[in-house]
Amino acid sequence: MAKIMSPGWVVWITGLPASGKTSLALSLRRRLNELGVSVAVLDSDELRPIFTPNPTFTHEERDRFYAALVELAHLLARYGVNVIVAATANRVAYRRMARRTLPLFAEVWTRCPPDVCRRRDQKGLYTAAERGDITTLPGVGAPYEVPEAADVVVDTARLSPEEAADIVLHTVPFLHRGIHPQEI
Repeated sequence: MAKIMSPGWVVWITGLPASGKTSLALSLRRRLNELGVSVAVLDSDELRPIFTPNPTFTHEERDRFYAALVELAHLLARYGVNVIVAATANRVAYRRMARRTLPLFAEVWTRCPPDVCRRRDQKGLYTAAERGDITTLPGVGAPYEVPEAADVVVDTARLSPEEAADIVLHTVPFLHRGIHPQEI
C-alpha cells in the first residue's frame, strides 16, 4: 500500500541584504534537522546564477527571478519537501505571490537597521552602492518594502541566528508537524 504524502511547507525569510536571512535559514534548518524534520534551503545567492546567469537586477528580471523561486518552492512543497527560502524579495508583491501560491506558508522578516547591515556586509554591496557601482541594491538604490503582515518578526541586530531560529520554531505552528511537543 502506497503511503500518502503530505505536502511540505514553505518559510520565506525576507529582509535587507546582510540582515541575516541565510544565517537564520541555516540555523532553523539545523534546529529542525535535530528534531527529525528534513528541510531544503533555497538561498537566492545560490540560485541567482542558475536563474539569471548574468544578473542585471532590473525590475523585470527580479519579477522573473522571484516568480521562478516561488514556483520552485511550490513544486518542492507539492512533493512533500519542507522548504526555507532565504531571499530579499524586496517588494511586497513578491511575498504576496508566494503567500497566494504556497498553501502552508509563513513569512519571516529579519528586521535589521541599514547601518548594522552595512557593517555585516561581507560582499561589499553597500560600499559598491554608495560608490554608485550598484544602483539597484534594495534599501539603497531600490526600495525594500517592509512586510505588511509578516508571520514572525525577528530583530537580527539583537538576536543571534540560533535565538531567532528558536523564535520562528516556536511561533510557526505547522513547523511542529510530527514533532512531540516535549522535543521542541
